[in-house]
Amino acid sequence: MGDARNDETHERDVSDGRGNDRDRDHTADRHEHRHDDRHENDRHGRHDHDHDHHHDHDLDRVGVAVVTVSSTRSMEDDSAGDAIVAAVEADGNDVVTRDLVNDDYDGVQSAVNALVGRDDVDAVVTSGGTGVTPDDVTVEAVRPLFDKELPGFGELFRRLSYEEIGTRVVGTRAVAGVAAGVPVFCLPGSENAARLGAEEIVVEEAGHLAGLAGRADDA
Repeated sequence: MGDARNDETHERDVSDGRGNDRDRDHTADRHEHRHDDRHENDRHGRHDHDHDHHHDHDLDRVGVAVVTVSSTRSMEDDSAGDAIVAAVEADGNDVVTRDLVNDDYDGVQSAVNALVGRDDVDAVVTSGGTGVTPDDVTVEAVRPLFDKELPGFGELFRRLSYEEIGTRVVGTRAVAGVAAGVPVFCLPGSENAARLGAEEIVVEEAGHLAGLAGRADDA
């Protein structure tokens, strides 16, 4: 009987010891959690500050030049250009000029080069000529103008496009870069693709990119 009581007492002592250990562990966990919270808040506070500072140069209103590259369309049946204009204006920005140029290397390059030199143009958006047919020359014509290329634009556009067109996205060569301090976005010529790129990417980032790319002009 005595041994049984001693065993019960020992078991209670062990249980109490474990309970104390759990209490100590729980207290330590709370302390560690509070420490992590403070670290996380400090980290997010710095991130928010850096984020705000990173957007100091954003343009509140962007002047956009829209260029349709096509040898078969006219302004009257330019649904892709219409979609881009609608997205730009819906976001509170201005379409300062809208042009139509043929699928011609020199013509496309000259048009974009002239636009990035204009004081009222903060960004250029082209549609058409980004496919794989022999007359799709927009990418080849515009890329030499880039001082910096923005590979993330094409990557994101193709990721978003995959949800709509699947593996056919491999034939899409949408590209973007900065030419003479002006971001240039080259979108495909289909209405859906132009709308997707303009609404989901261009209007979201044009003011930010234009502000950063044109900072040298403020010096």
